[in-house]
Amino acid sequence: MGGVLIGLAVIGVVIAVGYIAARCGLGGEPTVTALTRTAFFITNPVLLFTVVLESDVSVVFSAYVPLALLTALVTALLYVVISRLWFPRPLAETAVGAMASSYVNANNIGIPITLYALGDATPVAPVLLVQLLLLAPLVLTLLDLSAAGRFSPRLMLTQPFRNPMIIATLLGVVLAAFNVELPEPVMAPLALLGGAAVPVVLLAFGMSLHGSRMLGSGGHTAEILTATVLKSAVMPAVAFVVGRFLFNLDQPMLLGVVLMAALPSAQNAFLFASKYGRGVAVARETIMLSTAAAAPALILIVWLLAG
Repeated sequence: MGGVLIGLAVIGVVIAVGYIAARCGLGGEPTVTALTRTAFFITNPVLLFTVVLESDVSVVFSAYVPLALLTALVTALLYVVISRLWFPRPLAETAVGAMASSYVNANNIGIPITLYALGDATPVAPVLLVQLLLLAPLVLTLLDLSAAGRFSPRLMLTQPFRNPMIIATLLGVVLAAFNVELPEPVMAPLALLGGAAVPVVLLAFGMSLHGSRMLGSGGHTAEILTATVLKSAVMPAVAFVVGRFLFNLDQPMLLGVVLMAALPSAQNAFLFASKYGRGVAVARETIMLSTAAAAPALILIVWLLAG
């Protein structure tokens, strides 16, 4: 199960470095804020632009894309329904919780895991595109609307085009659709900046753990546990049911879909929550718990579906 463990270990090491740095006095709340703002406005938009630019946009027509979208939406909707019934929260907090329960760490963990289990990373690109082009803009729009404190159709339509991450993604889509290849002197600095995106977010995440107590986040335990159970258990089950009975996937494709759904919550949930100052504890602790649960869940899925 080397691919599963290596993917999780890489993330764990960088998070641990951030935590140790905070314990040594090298990073506090101002540092976390500076790092998350840098990621939100600079490194993450550049990374999203380069990932989408170099992707094959034709994958949107594959079976993976509608299945990934449906699985994520069903899981997020389940969180919203449970939240409305048992622990009602404002729009922003609900959006962060729904994202933490349905937005997977496809890039950092998904690639080594699918390479190990399937021999290629084909299922990763469609999930990334669904998350980058549809789910992330939706969550960011809801957070922007909540931060604005008012609602209007004009605000809802124009708000996504004021967000650097959405703008970068859409620009990448347009250039990729027309097969535009940027010259190496342009791509080289973009690749350098984009390469810093994941380490910056993971370091900020690790620093934010210093001084925090797991499930001691002031009344957010129900949200954290709900999001974690949905992410780690319910979402893979939904992917299996939808893939097997609605899309009638063959065994290798079904395995890839379920593996992607079982990945832990992505650090983007923490990034978005930190940027807007809403639902930070829920995002942070759901990522930690779902990452801890990912190894046994992924190993069990490979054992069951790969024979």
